[in-house]
Amino acid sequence: MNDLDGANRACLDGLNAEIIACNRCPRLVFYREKIAREKRRAYLGWEYWGRPVPGFGDPNARVLILGLAPGAHGSNRTGRPFTGDASGYFMYPVLYRTGFANQPSATHRGDGLCLKNAYITAAVRCAPPGNKPSPEEIASCAPYLDREIEALKNIRVVVALGRIGFDAYLNYLKRRGLMKSKAAYRFGHGLEYEMPDGNILLASYHPSNQNTQTGKLTEKMLTDIFRESARLARGDSAPRTPRRVNVE
Repeated sequence: MNDLDGANRACLDGLNAEIIACNRCPRLVFYREKIAREKRRAYLGWEYWGRPVPGFGDPNARVLILGLAPGAHGSNRTGRPFTGDASGYFMYPVLYRTGFANQPSATHRGDGLCLKNAYITAAVRCAPPGNKPSPEEIASCAPYLDREIEALKNIRVVVALGRIGFDAYLNYLKRRGLMKSKAAYRFGHGLEYEMPDGNILLASYHPSNQNTQTGKLTEKMLTDIFRESARLARGDSAPRTPRRVNVE
């Protein structure tokens, strides 16, 4: 590990400790702790995490995976993004096949899963009721996302899983003063944008149970997204499966 590797990891470790201790949003604090106390029957033997969920992955990643928020009985139970719920069971095998994960399964924090060249985070760090954080709650979490992206020095590709993740990255660029309006950036699965900060933003439907069970998002569709993100991270030219959109 070189000095930059260590500095990135130390910065992220400090940030994640702050995130885990956060109590900024009363509604989310109440909900995440209520779920952790009451539990789901299938997980009565679990000690739920019941706190904000920090980011996870390679501190030197070139690909940032940006989702919505922890699931009530997934990440809010396990303490790691996309771990222990249907979204993760769908996504991690894809990450494994496309070279971003060392194994296809993600069940708990000590299961041996490691990511290579990818880092996973979310627009909101606490499980929201109905999977719908309020605009105020998204804004309250935004400073954590800002600091996280700044600490991930090697990011070149942002894969936004769902519209909220997509908007979260656009709002990050607005806060940095790199964008005045989001109007030119339309969310759609497979759309690809060159962003003002030099990164590529790649949009995908969220791997929620609703999207995958209805066929709105298939395994092939998500695999194409991550194959493209791997290609872009390597610096290969000419977009392939997703469609590049020119923004003037």
